[in-house]
Amino acid sequence: MQISLNGAQQQIPDDISMAALVERLGFTGKRIAVEVNEELVPRSTYSDYSIKPHDAVEIVHAIGGG
Repeated sequence: MQISLNGAQQQIPDDISMAALVERLGFTGKRIAVEVNEELVPRSTYSDYSIKPHDAVEIVHAIGGG
């Protein structure tokens, strides 16, 4: 299926969970924030969150600072 990932069109497998997408992109264990269609997706729901065709997914890597 096709989604928008950080503003670029991307083809991903059908029936993929957010956890699987995060792993596929190499973000497992990293400090990230995920938003789908302008709604924040809590990390605790990644395994159960199903991405749908044409979703707009934004993944931001958190950077510490002070």
